[in-house]
Amino acid sequence: SLHWAAGGAGRLLEAGALNVKEFSSFEAGAAEQPKAVFVVSSLLKGRAVDIIRDIVSLSRFQYCVVFTAVSHAVHLLAHGAPGGAEPEGGSQVVFEQFEEKLCQWMGNMNYTAEVRHAPLLLAPISPQLFVTPAFASLFPLTPQDLARINAPRPEKKKLSSLNDLDFSSLPTQLQLQIRILVSGLNSLFECLNVREECFAIGTLSRIIAGDLANYSQAKNRRKTAQNRASVIFIDRTLDLTGAVGHHGDSLAERIFSVLPRLPGHTNDVMVNMVELTALQTKDETCSIIAPGCLAQPNDPAAKALWESLMNLRQKEAVMEVRRHLVEAASRENLPIKMSMAGRVTPEQLSSYIKLFKNNFSALKNHCGLLQLVLATIQTLKHPQNAKWDNFLAFERLLLQVQYYI
Repeated sequence: SLHWAAGGAGRLLEAGALNVKEFSSFEAGAAEQPKAVFVVSSLLKGRAVDIIRDIVSLSRFQYCVVFTAVSHAVHLLAHGAPGGAEPEGGSQVVFEQFEEKLCQWMGNMNYTAEVRHAPLLLAPISPQLFVTPAFASLFPLTPQDLARINAPRPEKKKLSSLNDLDFSSLPTQLQLQIRILVSGLNSLFECLNVREECFAIGTLSRIIAGDLANYSQAKNRRKTAQNRASVIFIDRTLDLTGAVGHHGDSLAERIFSVLPRLPGHTNDVMVNMVELTALQTKDETCSIIAPGCLAQPNDPAAKALWESLMNLRQKEAVMEVRRHLVEAASRENLPIKMSMAGRVTPEQLSSYIKLFKNNFSALKNHCGLLQLVLATIQTLKHPQNAKWDNFLAFERLLLQVQYYI
């Protein structure tokens, strides 16, 4: 979410961070770094707690702040409170107990520790599309899941179909996942001052919509909300053909499907940036270049091009890539000679992008745009791209045969 919306590590460094590190037990703060901020998208329980304890214990922090994307009410549910009901007086007992643990790990109870809830739920891929990366593994229930749910239940209480499932009959971990999603959606609707009307298609969608309707914080919000919205939940299993199909019109879809995933991300890809550097040598220690990516939240030109890749047909999108690249080269007074007419090829785009090579001022001014251009080139040149076209042709042929039958 921070990666797509807030500028990622660059924004954190601009705000005063001395370093941005991986959330790992093998990391630690330097001796001259007394303050740490942790941002986690999970419960403060289990492995997340172990990692924070390891990092704090290995460091010399005197001030720790922890932001969790999971609300205190869900933490209460995870610790066995009935329904996750908040205690009277607004006391956030789970967070307060974790603050005490942080002070213990820092080695001095007089040091400062804070735990806060920040509903980091959405990653805005575009103004019209957002995803929820923390729930990438949340998948609708199948008959095989029903068999596992029924296994520990007595014979008289076994469920006959998925339609008989409700929230209370689900495994504990799945209940927590659903409640985290519901809590995050409630925070979103509270920010928008929205009173929602929910519709559901599918078993899991029905359970999620029902839990949102019965969520105590959501009931209080709906009493005073000024705006209205319709929310439709649809099980992913109802559109598996769309998930595995090879649609031919979106260049962005091909980029997501062909290029390797950016480490630690489910909704961004790695873009090889070596083509724009002078470090192409046989010595591997000199040719390791950090990968580019698709998210460019602080670059207006790149954001405009990304919108084109998302919304235009592939042929039109590739022409937009060329247009943006030519305009950028012209603004930098680079020696580009070409006609805007004719077919755009990846080789043509590669020849234009080489004009930016070793020109560090031009690279800095158009870094976001150049990453998207390289993503386009590498996708069009990728062997999987030809296979994509073949699969797409077969799928269209099957549709025609089905129609005639």
